[in-house]
Amino acid sequence: MKVRRKYEVLVDHHLCKKCGICVFVCPKKVFSLSDELKVDSERCNGCRRCEVYCPDFAIEIVELQRGGVNEGRVRSEDSEKGAIAGK
Repeated sequence: MKVRRKYEVLVDHHLCKKCGICVFVCPKKVFSLSDELKVDSERCNGCRRCEVYCPDFAIEIVELQRGGVNEGRVRSEDSEKGAIAGK
């Protein structure tokens, strides 16, 4: 049985300028933007597009493990989709 990996999407709201690039590049619709940026980490597949394209370096994707957060950042080869095109 394949276990679905879970990810936490961390946004530094002090760095985020609400440009909306993350909303545009996310294939899973993790982000929504109205007056504030909203994040639904349950939808995240770990592709890291938001993290890569964020011009403010305000987003970090962390892989969750049973019992807590895995050490370090998620690498593109660890994601379900693999590396982002061009990387």
